[in-house]
Amino acid sequence: QVQLVESGGGLVQPGGSLRLACAASGFTVDQSSIGWFRQAPGEGRKAVSCVSTSDGSTYYADSVKGRFTVSRDIAKNTVYLQMNNLRPQDTGVYYCALDGVGPAGRLCAAGSFSYWGKGTQVIVSS
Repeated sequence: QVQLVESGGGLVQPGGSLRLACAASGFTVDQSSIGWFRQAPGEGRKAVSCVSTSDGSTYYADSVKGRFTVSRDIAKNTVYLQMNNLRPQDTGVYYCALDGVGPAGRLCAAGSFSYWGKGTQVIVSS
């Protein structure tokens, strides 16, 4: 059984940083495409970033370009979302997703991943 468990969320002041982790069990992250999504209060889920192992492409939402970075640690079987210079509009529940096929843009647009975590809350507020 595949499980993804996010951690690292919390309350942070504007301009601060957080690193979200998504630990996988029952599935290896080394060859997997990765997706991070956010659901802000009162809104639907939106793509933050995707990394495709199908063609090596990456996608970052315009609002996070230059501030957020996706990475993976194969030894820990964990993927990360490093978030810097956080803004109040970054507030939301963040979900990781694994195992998708296709270019990063399409993965993010369709949310076409096989496995999803349950989310971790990020609040950016002074």
